[in-house]
Amino acid sequence: MRCPTLKDLPPPPSGKTGWPWTEESPQLPNTTPGGDPWPKISIVTPSFNQSAYLEATIRSVLLQGYPNLEYIIMDAGSSDNSLSIIKKYEPWLTFWTSKKDKGQSDGINNGFKQATGVLVNWLNSDDQYLPGALFKVAIAYLNSGHTDCAVVGKCHWVNTKGRVLYEQLPNKLDQLAVAACGENWIPQPSGFFTREAFWKAGGLQLDLHHAMDFDLYVKLAKEVPFVRIDDCLALALAHPDAKTKAQREKMFAEVRIIQFRNGYESLARAGLESDYSRLIRYQKATKLLRNNFITKAIRNVVNSKCWPQKGRQN
Repeated sequence: MRCPTLKDLPPPPSGKTGWPWTEESPQLPNTTPGGDPWPKISIVTPSFNQSAYLEATIRSVLLQGYPNLEYIIMDAGSSDNSLSIIKKYEPWLTFWTSKKDKGQSDGINNGFKQATGVLVNWLNSDDQYLPGALFKVAIAYLNSGHTDCAVVGKCHWVNTKGRVLYEQLPNKLDQLAVAACGENWIPQPSGFFTREAFWKAGGLQLDLHHAMDFDLYVKLAKEVPFVRIDDCLALALAHPDAKTKAQREKMFAEVRIIQFRNGYESLARAGLESDYSRLIRYQKATKLLRNNFITKAIRNVVNSKCWPQKGRQN
């Protein structure tokens, strides 16, 4: 599908101006500068009761001006105004559904099962792409010379008033740097990858609910090269209910488990030692911190400062 124009879409709600309400990306020509078709890009938006942000998310995808878009919305059975918003934009959706799933990872995986694009990503229902983002991703992919790869750009974290709080762009994208996260944390809205690479890496793990994107990138880095572009591709909204803010400690706990599972025991050990004071405060609050691995890990850190000698050390 070619992206619609502002004139095609329903008018924005009263008082809404600027991107993505009264501004749009330029419409790209039907073919690339070399005369080839643009690679199809599939975007999946998982959503659950986020009608306050959902329409802006949808419009930021549809107003990209991209000639070969596939847009899929996977709603988990919202009880707010989400369905009326989705139906409002139904003519431009490749697929959408609204039914209970097994969590966000399950919804995203099911969305990608519907996707047929060369390049894919998911955009949460409180985030937005910036104008021309898909064009920049497609050009970076075409210029990379790789059939399978990941393309990572900059992301701005903004508050509910639109003020930029900080920006994220990893310094390095080799295997060890991706696994170490820290300053090399990949901002999920700006991390694209080929559909083949996504399934080669096993998709998203259903037992992860807070750092499933990190787990995916760690696995992708073992399979395909990463391409970095310096342009800002997306806005991530920081609000009180956002998982990265409201459940930050649980996210860090999953990061250490992911490092351990993927053979980066030394990274997990060092990270767990620095996280310990935070983790222990949440030990009673989450089942994740009571599972066998994390209990043994905490005991080893506190008692002997020695990680269990299992698997490969990095």
